[in-house]
Amino acid sequence: MTDLYESQRAMRAMRRAAIHRGVIALLDVGTSKIACLILRFDSDTGLPEAEGIGAMAGQSRFRVIGAATTRSRGVELGESCAIQETERAIRTAVQAAQKMANVRVDHVIACLSGGQPRSYGLAGTVLVQGDVVNEQDVARALASCDVPDYGGDRDILHAQPVNFALDHRSGLLDPRGQIGQRLACDMHMLTVDTSVLQNLIYCLKRCDLELAGLASSAYMSGMSALVEDEQELGSACIDLGGGTTGLSIFIKKHMIYADSIRLGGEHITQDISKGLQVSASVAERMKTLHGGVVATGMDDRELIEIGGETGDWEHDRRTVSRAELIGIMRPRVEEILEEVRERLDAAGFEHLPSQQIVLTGGGSQIPGLDRLAPKILGQSIRIGRPLRVQGLPQAVTGSAFASAVGLSLFASHPQDEWWDFEMPTDRNAHRSFKKAVRWFRDNW
Repeated sequence: MTDLYESQRAMRAMRRAAIHRGVIALLDVGTSKIACLILRFDSDTGLPEAEGIGAMAGQSRFRVIGAATTRSRGVELGESCAIQETERAIRTAVQAAQKMANVRVDHVIACLSGGQPRSYGLAGTVLVQGDVVNEQDVARALASCDVPDYGGDRDILHAQPVNFALDHRSGLLDPRGQIGQRLACDMHMLTVDTSVLQNLIYCLKRCDLELAGLASSAYMSGMSALVEDEQELGSACIDLGGGTTGLSIFIKKHMIYADSIRLGGEHITQDISKGLQVSASVAERMKTLHGGVVATGMDDRELIEIGGETGDWEHDRRTVSRAELIGIMRPRVEEILEEVRERLDAAGFEHLPSQQIVLTGGGSQIPGLDRLAPKILGQSIRIGRPLRVQGLPQAVTGSAFASAVGLSLFASHPQDEWWDFEMPTDRNAHRSFKKAVRWFRDNW
């Protein structure tokens, strides 16, 4: 726990130093693509001097000066399974972005979709030492939270205060400077598999990049694809990626739940490949150009040439109706959405006031998804793309780049986390290791 705390503090300091120097790279390591953005910060701006606890990313003065994507290699289910292949793909994306930006970058903030994220809601209470709440009181409140025994093979990726209560007043964003006697804190903690983190960090070191931050892709997608009202009133962001589908829930502008489903767009491609007996590249082309999930009478008559290069003329010159293609794709899409519904139900999503759902990621572009999703998820649905970042290159404004663009908000104005505070040296003394409950069912 102490090592993790110190390493997160070191990354936080490195991020500040890189931004004060002016440039930083952002890396979204996904199953189907690796995207790299390079940000330049105005030298007279840097970071805000006093960041409110959990303040949502505001529009800081940065510009995207480099952007590149490459096909991901050596990554399955959002996790690196072939280090050398992943390293080569990361180098390709970073070098292309550096060439466009005409600048060398040494520091990178990365996000990952694998690692089987798990959410915990924690709560702690302390008595204020003076009349006015100060930084030390907030640190003691965070340290008093009951941390569950999440396992020796997992690490904490995010640990954010999401609500403070001072005496009988709840819903405080930042209690510092306020008068009261009893300070209570709710904290959201997200853990991932240690081995997945270590593999990614090892890859970046081999690419001669210094790690200045790590984040969950589901969190980043929610930050960039949800509008402020949605983040305030309670919404879920579903990031339909290549190997995994990320899920994050926001309320009061804080992420309070995140999860990942190990199914994505590549599983749909595999179904087409097996169903039609074609190569993965042909299946991907068919999915992209002709795919869908809602069939009409017209689709029986619309014939698609399969193509291919097997050398068997009869096999390569086959045609298939679009209705048949939809018949292969729809069951897998329904399976993914039903799994999402189960996770939302387990998280108590129905207790939130708004219950808006936003679909983003490359998979959200499948035609007809906006009509199929409400039937399964049963909520108000819209297709989302990155918001609140001005001047993005046209190539990275689509839904597939939601998590990469979210990283720019995370880099420029991150929410305060556990490791931003000087914890009391005896912080482990008060902590009972018991299972945390999904507290926001009762609190919201």
